[in-house]
Amino acid sequence: MSEIIRFIVETISAWGYLGIFLMMFLESSFFPFPSEIVMIPAGYLAYKGDMNIYFAIVMGILGSITGGLFNYYLALKLGRSFIIAYGKYFFFSEKSMKKMEDFFKKHGEISTFLGRLIPALRQYISLPAGLAKMNLLKFCIYTGLGAGIWVTVLTGFGYYLGTWIGENINTQTIIEAFSVHRLTNDEINIKSYLHHIVLITLGIVFLIALIYIFYQLQKRRK
Repeated sequence: MSEIIRFIVETISAWGYLGIFLMMFLESSFFPFPSEIVMIPAGYLAYKGDMNIYFAIVMGILGSITGGLFNYYLALKLGRSFIIAYGKYFFFSEKSMKKMEDFFKKHGEISTFLGRLIPALRQYISLPAGLAKMNLLKFCIYTGLGAGIWVTVLTGFGYYLGTWIGENINTQTIIEAFSVHRLTNDEINIKSYLHHIVLITLGIVFLIALIYIFYQLQKRRK
């Protein structure tokens, strides 16, 4: 997998903002492509002045929404049986499908937002939304909000790496931190810091989501 990821990154990274869009499209659609190796390097390049951080974030969000729409229409047009039959060729199993459907049924449409923030679900949470024929505008809004938070956190972290480490690392070091098993000390530190930042961010977001769900339940009771 790491060799495939490295090949895709090397092929597309030379395309700048379009490369960010395409890689985040892949990450949000059928290919389990880690967004960390896209948006963190983009943030680091923004620190070095090689990219505009706002353009990078916007292209990352647009790529995520487009990839989500691809999965949405895939499920809507081809159905559950087709996805399960051919999902195995894209590292996707029937067990994964059931897990997402249960998550969607339990949390409703807001699961499209929440799912974008959970690494195990984010790539495929659009599938149950498509099967349920979720309102397209709501789908785009929830997907964009969830993707926006995730993309901003990763890009901001990449920028922070620049202020923390300076120019003592390169984008390849960041990519390898999330795509290979044997890590250097710098790569271990990068992964560890991001882990803590993501946990804090997820905690805040899920607290807000719980407040929203509680509000909706109270509203229905009235």
